[in-house]
Amino acid sequence: MFLEIVTPAKKVFEGEVSVVTFPGIDGLFQVLNNHAPLVSTLKEGELKYRDNKEESTVEITGGVVEVLNNKVIVLADGLKSN
Repeated sequence: MFLEIVTPAKKVFEGEVSVVTFPGIDGLFQVLNNHAPLVSTLKEGELKYRDNKEESTVEITGGVVEVLNNKVIVLADGLKSN
C-alpha cells in the first residue's frame, strides 16, 4: 500500500509500505494492505511503518489519517522534537 506522511512544513515520507502502526486517540492501531476505509484522529506518539527493507519511526504531535483503496494519507500537526 502507498503511505504519505505530510506536515504543514514538509512531506516527511512517501512510498510503498506493508504495515503502519498509529497512535490513535483510543490506543494504537495497525493498518495492513486492503484495509477497510477509515478516517481517524491521531494523538502525540510514534507512527511506525515497514517498507521492504526496515521498520521506521516518526514522532508526531497529533493529526489525522485517511485510509482508502490501499492509500494511507497522514496529515500530521507536526513532528515531535527530541
